[in-house]
Amino acid sequence: MTPADTASRTPLNRQRVLRTAVELADQSGLESLSMRRLADELGVVPMALYKHVAGKEELLDGMVACLIEEIGPAVRDADWKRAVRLRVLSARQTLQRHRWARQAIESRTNKTPAVLGYMDSFIGMFLAGGFSADLTHHAMHAIGGRMWGFTQELFDDAAAPQTPDAVPPEVRTAMLQQMAAMYPNVLAIATLGAHDDDSVVGHGCDDQFEFEFALDLLLDGFERLHQRGWTSRQAKLSGGSVENAGRPIA
Repeated sequence: MTPADTASRTPLNRQRVLRTAVELADQSGLESLSMRRLADELGVVPMALYKHVAGKEELLDGMVACLIEEIGPAVRDADWKRAVRLRVLSARQTLQRHRWARQAIESRTNKTPAVLGYMDSFIGMFLAGGFSADLTHHAMHAIGGRMWGFTQELFDDAAAPQTPDAVPPEVRTAMLQQMAAMYPNVLAIATLGAHDDDSVVGHGCDDQFEFEFALDLLLDGFERLHQRGWTSRQAKLSGGSVENAGRPIA
């Protein structure tokens, strides 16, 4: 009996369709995933899939829901700061297991129940920590994609000088010298340190240290604002200054 014969004898349901799609994306990437290929993997005709997902977009929505299920829930009996940090890092670990995940998340334009549920529980960690709805609103804007475990990096592959390996050493040296003369500050920062390619989600220098460094800066800042009773109204009255907001208004 072939794998296709075995698959065809296994009852088809939505969860099996989604999980198989996730496995295929893990193996070959999101671009190679199609309804026809998924049907072949499941040992069914493509039309059989449409009983469980309306099409490719709904399939991707369901795959994102599968990812959310892998993200650890909010830690009980933990202060808000630790709870948020652990949740973000759990999301990051999930995306590192599924390299196509960022592309799928960024392509979603509608907030599905799974996405809304994740956002709701994420917001709940701040509110449970005593944050006002006002400060939580702005904290969520600041966190942005970090809620999902990724962030858009400034120093991506395009920022550093690109020289093919086949280029002679003297040509590479000349190219770097030209870069240093034209954009010395960019070169100094973009080539400053080594990055762990295995920890990258997407493209660029988004390694684990940089990700946690930025996350901790944000959480420390949220904590200071919370302790000072920050409000957006006070911030606007103080000219938008975060430092002055939360202090008594004369």
